[in-house]
Amino acid sequence: MNAQSRTDTLNKEQQSIVAISALTAIGDLENLKIQLNGGLDAGLTVSEIKELLVQLYAYSGFPRSLNGISTLIGVLEERKTRGIKDKPGKEFAENDQKSNKYEQGRKVLEQLTKTPQAKPAPGFGSFAPRIDAFLKEHLFADIFESDVLSYQQRELITISALAAMTGVEPQLEAHIGMGMNIGITEDQLDQVAALTEKFISKTQADLVRKILSRKQQSEERLNSR
Repeated sequence: MNAQSRTDTLNKEQQSIVAISALTAIGDLENLKIQLNGGLDAGLTVSEIKELLVQLYAYSGFPRSLNGISTLIGVLEERKTRGIKDKPGKEFAENDQKSNKYEQGRKVLEQLTKTPQAKPAPGFGSFAPRIDAFLKEHLFADIFESDVLSYQQRELITISALAAMTGVEPQLEAHIGMGMNIGITEDQLDQVAALTEKFISKTQADLVRKILSRKQQSEERLNSR
């Protein structure tokens, strides 16, 4: 489901994912409207953009997610009046089978991090078990259960949103690592930084660059041993 070919550049659809995610995360609805049109023109389906906006509530909150969805509805209505027929795309089919959502989410997180995940998560998970349950059962089980988007697309969404937001550098660094684990390249992340600078600010873009530089230095130290 989630295997994608490894390339060194973001295609037009991926660039639109970056822009839409970043602008939704900061609530810039005027420019979001422009990029939603651009994303649809680039080939993103309505379902893919809907799924993107739904996922972002877990990172930027319900208000930003709902405003993004309302903006998408308006864009689609405008395009329809202009005679544009956008691709609806694949809809999410909910799995009716009962499963242990915590274990499902824990296994997804292990795929993304390539690291065994303790139960509960150390630190915050032991201190606040409910947030650990929400993280595993809802975000990495319920939301990631939908195959409308691949894991690689979902990490690109998350990285782009966190790169646009202030005060979330630890989470940004963690998700950059997860993205690289599932095939997002350093060159693609450099492009994320460039798009962040274009749509958000140089300050936010430089956070991505700083994290990438740290990772490169860490790899060089490991390789020199």
